[in-house]
Amino acid sequence: MLSEAEKFQWPRVTFIMPTLNAEPLLDNVLSSIARQTYPRDRYEIILADAHSTDRTREIAGKYGAMVLDDNGKNMEEGKRLALQHATGDYIVFVDSDNEITHADYIELAVKALAANPQALGVEGYYLPSPKMSSFCAYVTHRLHISDPMAWLMSANPRLVARDGDIERWTLPEGTYSYPLGANGFVYRRADLQSVQADEKFQDTHVALFLMKNGQREWLRMRGRGVHHYYVQTLWGFVQKRRRATVHFLRVQAEMPVNWMKEKPPVPLWLAALYCVTFVGPLCHTVRGLLRDGDPCWLWHLPASLGSFIGNGWGVLTYRRRGQDKKLIAELQVKQTLRGK
Repeated sequence: MLSEAEKFQWPRVTFIMPTLNAEPLLDNVLSSIARQTYPRDRYEIILADAHSTDRTREIAGKYGAMVLDDNGKNMEEGKRLALQHATGDYIVFVDSDNEITHADYIELAVKALAANPQALGVEGYYLPSPKMSSFCAYVTHRLHISDPMAWLMSANPRLVARDGDIERWTLPEGTYSYPLGANGFVYRRADLQSVQADEKFQDTHVALFLMKNGQREWLRMRGRGVHHYYVQTLWGFVQKRRRATVHFLRVQAEMPVNWMKEKPPVPLWLAALYCVTFVGPLCHTVRGLLRDGDPCWLWHLPASLGSFIGNGWGVLTYRRRGQDKKLIAELQVKQTLRGK
């Protein structure tokens, strides 16, 4: 009699990761992939590398990853390039600043998607880690969206049902204002192909297209996901928001699709005003402290101001140097693990 594990056919999985001088973090994310219970001969790792000058490619080689030369102007072009070479039935988008939290994450994600054909993919929880500063834990674990302005403009997802550890989520009717698709997100390749992702990929665009095509649900696994080492300090966060804004505006120039225009609960101008008036951030700080008992919420007020400064700085930078192909690389912020 075959066990359940023996009956499972183990579809092929492709991990896709854009990189640029990712040496400080790369071993951390790749070792978390290597720890997965998914059989090694049933997955591949593809790095779209924008000509790193550090040990990125050497580290990738230790884990048997395929490395492609990414000559594009932004990370999305690298992801499209990697998609064109992917052979997996399921695609996992990871970044070099991620770490998969549990060894069974990919196995459970693939099985959950197979059992829930209505779902567009699997979103990971962003869990705290001892390798994070308190600021990093706040901006990833508590906000989940890594930016107070974007957090304020995001609709609150609604839990549809829970079956064991598998949760089904959706958005309220009438809005698509929620960024889905990065940091350990798992898609079926067939769904990506249905929206021509290998030709016009941008991480939050794909989920938006799929939701508009009728797949309004996605899955989460309780207590599982990624540690997202977005940035460890407030100043690094301001710089990171500058770079992210330049990147966002470049993508918008190529394909003007924007989840923040899909009936957000708060418009952009009001989100910006919220960040500089202090009253709103202070109220959310108090509410977060009372609800979670987590002092990380004390970062919310300074991070809100930092969000306004960083995003505004990015707009000014884009207006001055938006066409400079080397700009994104120049604006890269050094990311580290706590204590390193």
